[in-house]
Amino acid sequence: MNSAHRLVIAVTRGKVGYSAGDMPVVELTTTGRRTGQPRTVLLTAPIHGDGRYVVVASRGGDDKHPAWFLNLRANPDVEVAVRGGPRTPMRARIAEPDDRAELWPKIAGKYRNYAGYQRSTEREIPLVHLEPA
Repeated sequence: MNSAHRLVIAVTRGKVGYSAGDMPVVELTTTGRRTGQPRTVLLTAPIHGDGRYVVVASRGGDDKHPAWFLNLRANPDVEVAVRGGPRTPMRARIAEPDDRAELWPKIAGKYRNYAGYQRSTEREIPLVHLEPA
């Protein structure tokens, strides 16, 4: 899906693909937990403001966590680019249970696809804060 998303951004020269509804699309770069190499994905951020973002490790409701989540869990130092801008060093922080309990209804209530993803899997889908380093 990321390849198709990148193609849309390239073909439209950034006119399409940097947002999904009212959610910005962020380019998250993590360090591969096994390879040590940079790994970049495009993600929507349903909660955002003041240079901070919350992303959802849904993997479309799959029973396994996405690789980017496993990478940042191993090394929370990440980089984030917005609207094709420069990469900014950030720190990833997985939402604690109380924090997630507060955020999840806001996210799933406004963006029903996330609620559907949660119904598709038994794992609790993590939320991740991306904050300036």
